[in-house]
Amino acid sequence: MQRMTAAQRQKNPLNNASDQILGWQVAAGLGRRAAILADARMVTYEQLLARVNRVGNALMAGGIRPGDRVVLLMTDTPEMVAAFLAVMKVGAIAIALNTRGSSREIGHAIADTSCVAVFTDPAMRPLLDLAQESGSHRPGLVVDDVAAFGDGHSPALEAHPVAITDEAFMIYTSGTTGAAKAAIHCHGDVRIGDLHLKQNFGVAPGDRVFSTSKLFFAFALGHSLIASLKCGATIILHDGWPDSASVAAIVERHAPTILLSVPTLYRNLLRDGAASRPAFRRIRHFISAGERLPESVFADWFKATGQPILEGIGATETVFLGIANTPTAYRMGSSGRPQPWAQVKLVGEDGKPVRDPGQTGILWLKMESVAAGYWNRPDKTAESFQRGWYRTGDVFSVDAEGWWHHHGRGDDMLKISGQWVSPAEIEEHALKLAGIAEVAAVGVTNEDGLVRLGLAVVRADHAPAPEVLEATLRQHFERSLSIYKCPRRIRFVDEMPRTVTGKLQRFRVRDLFAPG
Repeated sequence: MQRMTAAQRQKNPLNNASDQILGWQVAAGLGRRAAILADARMVTYEQLLARVNRVGNALMAGGIRPGDRVVLLMTDTPEMVAAFLAVMKVGAIAIALNTRGSSREIGHAIADTSCVAVFTDPAMRPLLDLAQESGSHRPGLVVDDVAAFGDGHSPALEAHPVAITDEAFMIYTSGTTGAAKAAIHCHGDVRIGDLHLKQNFGVAPGDRVFSTSKLFFAFALGHSLIASLKCGATIILHDGWPDSASVAAIVERHAPTILLSVPTLYRNLLRDGAASRPAFRRIRHFISAGERLPESVFADWFKATGQPILEGIGATETVFLGIANTPTAYRMGSSGRPQPWAQVKLVGEDGKPVRDPGQTGILWLKMESVAAGYWNRPDKTAESFQRGWYRTGDVFSVDAEGWWHHHGRGDDMLKISGQWVSPAEIEEHALKLAGIAEVAAVGVTNEDGLVRLGLAVVRADHAPAPEVLEATLRQHFERSLSIYKCPRRIRFVDEMPRTVTGKLQRFRVRDLFAPG
């Protein structure tokens, strides 16, 4: 971990996250290189910097002050990137919201943050208006045309002096376990932002990085907007919602060298045949995060493209990955190994360190990018953050060779007949059978009050009839697993309940097995 210098402890323009991300490229003679590709548009580093500065000057003219919260409800466009960087540059706090959120959720975030301004765009303005109709807080400034807002203002702007511990941006959690919370990130958090892409993947000027996830999602914000721009690479943006067809079209049009996505979309690209297209074989590296990558998806992807999907784990609360597979060190079914910028530890139920290979515990991470806490949630902050460490809530084990394995969330682990059961193990076994697209294992309370396994299943195209597939599943489990690990109830569903970032919502899967 880097030590803070005297300048970093004091307020200094060089500490500002916006200047850490953008500006050096122009000074290094890369100003005419592409910073952003968005459909038919190209924005150079010179143009992006000028746009950020104009918007920053307009914000100050509009009365925005350091420490003010500014919400961004925008699709992924060059204007969204410029607005986000401009907010931080003037010392305010940028908060990108989920563009698939409900009006109630958007209204809650606006009220929760007491934001003084909102950036939006024509696509998102109706949702904002609906949220404000029933909301308890109305920001004084609403901007729905970022470019016009900055017009007429100077393209020169010095970053507001900040300490690395000053707040820079907030990210709302994706709500896999219930209500979302806003993780507070400081200007110093971006200092390590480029390390994974630069050191492990060799990302540099000339590379093109495409994240299928949206920029309000920590994985994309951290590794596209922050990391890729810090590396001087070109980021590829898509303002629509990603699916197999749109992602394949963008890959063929813009030829990314690095693709970042989530397991659900990798699986869909395989299912729809897109991964077999020649354009995907020209991509140098594939990176995955957001949830556990099934071994079957890894194996099928390698067969289709000749390249592995390199899985890692981070969190909204860390922004960047702390454990990861790399091109020179990867293991199928593993989240990888701890990276040099991260300290990790496993803690058992008794609060003591877990050191024996194969034993499970809760993962704790310590990185320079760990959030300062949760906005307006001192109770949850005290539960999750201790002396620079973040309690992820994820259950991991480490094998004898040092590979870290994800077993699900701590609150997902099940005690069946007195034995701990990992849903991930059950799901991996089920996915070995043909005819199954997705599965989710959860604990279901029987009439006698005991918890037994339930399995939700999405059938693949051309799969056998449900009753035939259920019988095959039961035989498969009985042959390969202990009896207490065999699902007592199997339910077929059309689709799994997921957050908009693609993460499985197990609490909603459990509801599928509720009586009635």
